Amino acid sequence: MPIPMEYQHASDDFERFLAIAGERAGLTTRNQTWTMVDGVLRVFRRRLTVAEGLRFAAVLPPVLRALFVVDWDVEAAPVPFVDRAAATEEVRSLRVHHNFAPDTAITDVAAALRGVVDEAAFDRVLAELPAGAVAFWAV
Repeated sequence: MPIPMEYQHASDDFERFLAIAGERAGLTTRNQTWTMVDGVLRVFRRRLTVAEGLRFAAVLPPVLRALFVVDWDVEAAPVPFVDRAAATEEVRSLRVHHNFAPDTAITDVAAALRGVVDEAAFDRVLAELPAGAVAFWAV
């Protein structure tokens, strides 16, 4: 069996995603965009159980899937969803001295993510997650 296309093109697809997210956010470097995306994924992940998180990760492209699960403290209990402003401040708390995430960071990442996932599958998974998941990824 040949290597699935999603794995053969994982790096190119991730670079395309970063370009979209960075452009939407008005960021100038891949490093700035990486930090913003990492922060958004971590903030969302903190609100899920491991089982919920793995269901969510399954609909992400390979590199984003890996980024979503790396360094996850699977022993930590999920925390409640918060409003967009509080979640954005939490995004900004990651690597605070090197974080340029704008006020629109979550929306920017959500829009870029929706451009690289199967939206129907993504929305189905979000609907199965705790209240607040759908609103978190709203564009």
